[in-house]
Amino acid sequence: MRTIAEINDKIRHKAAVVLTAEEVKARVAETSVAQVAQEVDVITTGTFEPMESSGAIINLGQTDPPINIRNCWLDGVPAYSGFGAVDLYLGATQIAENGDEFGDRGGGHVIEDLIAGKPVSLRSTGLVSDCYPRNTLETTISRDTINQFYLFNPRNLYQNFIVGVNGGDRQLFTYLGPLQPRLGNAVYSNPGAISPLLNDPDLEVVGIGTRIFLGGGIGYITWEGTQHFPLQKRLPNRTPIGPAATLAVIGDAKQMNPYWVRGCYFRNYGPSIMIGMGIPLPVLREDVVAHCAVQDKDIVAPVVDFSIPRRVRPTFGLVSYAQLKKGRISIEGKPVRTAPVASLARSRQVAQQLKQWIELGQFTLTEPVAGIPMDRAFLPQDVWGSQINLD
Repeated sequence: MRTIAEINDKIRHKAAVVLTAEEVKARVAETSVAQVAQEVDVITTGTFEPMESSGAIINLGQTDPPINIRNCWLDGVPAYSGFGAVDLYLGATQIAENGDEFGDRGGGHVIEDLIAGKPVSLRSTGLVSDCYPRNTLETTISRDTINQFYLFNPRNLYQNFIVGVNGGDRQLFTYLGPLQPRLGNAVYSNPGAISPLLNDPDLEVVGIGTRIFLGGGIGYITWEGTQHFPLQKRLPNRTPIGPAATLAVIGDAKQMNPYWVRGCYFRNYGPSIMIGMGIPLPVLREDVVAHCAVQDKDIVAPVVDFSIPRRVRPTFGLVSYAQLKKGRISIEGKPVRTAPVASLARSRQVAQQLKQWIELGQFTLTEPVAGIPMDRAFLPQDVWGSQINLD
């Protein structure tokens, strides 16, 4: 129907027709997939959810005399320093060394502060040599005093996830938050039908090099993410029944906004980070719209019992996102309260913000330089697949 070059030409002339995924779903219900495909150039998606496999690359700039940093702490949070002399990697879930293994401040909070332009204390020791005679450095850094500061996230944008419950007798503290005993609540992470990769289930228009909304700035897809599992079982509409594809992404954190990158803490589990991310889907063919027409009632996730401390946990079957978003599901005849970890409101805001950028000609699309592999197996596939009965 159209090419990315043609769409970009319309974007530059502020003539592109852009709808969010939610708007497309409503328009298809009123008209048809074919008509929407004729009328719309770009569909925007969004999510704002915890993305713990994230972190920042930081280059400090060299001191005088020079230092080869081998141990470093940013506001008390250890940063990895095992590559260039003043290159660091700060992981979002790294814990501040304050004697509390469940410390409520971690790498995600430091990343948020740096994005916000706040000062961050740095303490480091170096490996002394003829090239690098300095052995210690204590100073304060900020977004504006360091050379490079960019997010490089090994695993973001899970294509679907799980619903966590607790069938045991004591409260559990998990990466989904507290789970109350005896099926007292159910927590889900993915925002459902507005989530980016559920609108391109086979990653046909998303690929390596795709430009995206990342943390309020511009980012790019760099590779498949860790734990990428596109061979997950799928429904006839091609959406997976549990965790499937993931993406690795990169973006300049100096251009990001702390509204979209927030350090967070899960009680008795540890720190993490919430990131706003959105992917524009070019309407190159009619089937792009057909995939984006999927509704919450047509997407399911497995209900997993965290009370069993094993890699393979039992499930209570599958539940649709439409049921989850009603605030209550039924498990073995018992009504169970539900709540999302993702912010549905901010997920919608990401899609709207990305739509506005495109309409204003501030964001153009990129041709992927390669596709994301869709034939990857992932070792713990039994966790998310084999014990779930699709019937």
